[in-house]
Amino acid sequence: MMYGYGNGWIGMIVGLIITLLIIGGLIIFAVWAVRRMNGSSETATQSRRPGESAREIAQARYAKGEITREEYQMILSDLDK
Repeated sequence: MMYGYGNGWIGMIVGLIITLLIIGGLIIFAVWAVRRMNGSSETATQSRRPGESAREIAQARYAKGEITREEYQMILSDLDK
């Protein structure tokens, strides 16, 4: 007689599976949250192509409005040195 305390070994297996799913979900959520907080997104890694020069990167950032004209000119003068 179980007196209403689960379904024997089947209940233990179901409980184990549910527990593993919850732990896995928490781990996936933690990894996602850390990546989100660190700012490591796909756009940051895709914005720079292999072989792209520093001058091209500065030009693209200026075109996107990420840096001002003065910053752009300062970067170019630093690169010419």
